[in-house]
Amino acid sequence: MVRTVAKNILIVSLFFLVLMMGGFTASAQTDQLIYDEAGLLTQAEAEELRALAENYGEQQNVKFLFLTTNSTEGQSIEGYMGDFFDDRADNTGQEDAVLLTIDIGSREVYLAGFGTAERTLDAKRIDLVLDRIMPEMRSADYGGAFRDTVVTSSRYMEYRPGVNPESIFLKTWFHLTIALLLAGGIVGSMLYNVGGRVTTTPGTYIDRDHTRVRSEQDRFRNKTVTRSKVPQNKGGGGGGFGGGGMTGGGRSFSGGGRSF
Repeated sequence: MVRTVAKNILIVSLFFLVLMMGGFTASAQTDQLIYDEAGLLTQAEAEELRALAENYGEQQNVKFLFLTTNSTEGQSIEGYMGDFFDDRADNTGQEDAVLLTIDIGSREVYLAGFGTAERTLDAKRIDLVLDRIMPEMRSADYGGAFRDTVVTSSRYMEYRPGVNPESIFLKTWFHLTIALLLAGGIVGSMLYNVGGRVTTTPGTYIDRDHTRVRSEQDRFRNKTVTRSKVPQNKGGGGGGFGGGGMTGGGRSFSGGGRSF
């Protein structure tokens, strides 16, 4: 009898242990944000990036994810990224995410927005983010590129979808310039009116009854010819590709990629 009770307790304990281990595994998959298979980040950089991604991710209610690889095994970086996200989303249930993928073998980077981020970080905004991080990518400052991806993407997602976050009309210096011009115009108008109006004109001193034009003459003095060189577009920098699409698992996303 005692052996039977002990055996049952052992079975129940093992059962709960398996459940707990499964829970820990699911939790680890859910919490993991950085998949640095290419080893581009130091331990300190990875910890700093994780804290930053968690902070901004909570503000935007999305997951900021990072994937690096030495090879996409014959796939395009877009297809490799899509398969990775399908697998992660199936296991964690997380659909709202911003995913930056780097293939160091082909020197390509791809940024994608899934779920709600597909709308708040559309293809145009993704291009702006890529413009920001490409100098860091080319100089191999991957930690800096990852940080700027989080901060810049989060800032853009604060704006209403469809609005260009880099529009001149949204810049503080532009608002300040307009305010100064308006203030200068008002002050100038006040100073102009302080001295009273001038009522005399050149016509005041001309006797039109006894004045007339005696002769007219036109003389050609010189001719000046200027030439300007038409600039040619020689290109430069990595080419862009992508624009969003659908993963193999049927998840739509906004996206854009560059070579570096």
